[in-house]
Amino acid sequence: MNDKSTWEFGTRQVVYGAIGAALYGVLSWVTNIFPLPAAGNITFRPAVAVLIFFGVAYGPWVGLLAGFIGNTLGDALSGWGFYWHWSLGSGIMGLVAGLVMTQISDFRAKDQIIKAAIYGLVGIIAGMLFASLMEKVVGGIDIKTALIGYFVPATIGNVVVVGILLPVLMIAFAAVASRRGR
Repeated sequence: MNDKSTWEFGTRQVVYGAIGAALYGVLSWVTNIFPLPAAGNITFRPAVAVLIFFGVAYGPWVGLLAGFIGNTLGDALSGWGFYWHWSLGSGIMGLVAGLVMTQISDFRAKDQIIKAAIYGLVGIIAGMLFASLMEKVVGGIDIKTALIGYFVPATIGNVVVVGILLPVLMIAFAAVASRRGR
């Protein structure tokens, strides 16, 4: 992974972004039936771990594409319409997580899994804060509702699933890659 530029953008990033978007979108749709206690349509999304993983494994552009397109797809499949600020918030989550790409060489090493989780956490905070604050602008809600009713439940739910599932995905990815000789 370290031999590529963090900001390289080409066919590879588009393909992995599309794969990540499809996985994130479909898996989000499957779990969008599980709402979290919140002011709006905040749902339990274990698929966020897949989004963060794609950013970590393939870089910030892949994370951005997977998050933005995947969230748009998941919401469309759920019949919710297009909420650009939540899709961009998901894209920000993947983009920030992808900034760790050049610092990860062994997906099984505990310190590198922790580093990826920290970047994922920062991405979740940045993405959900953006989306929640934009809800104030787009939806006309007050700042307290934006932060307590949207940001807090979305962030907590995403942090929990990423904390549990990201290490599993990274270890599984490393095992498959080592068998394939990569």
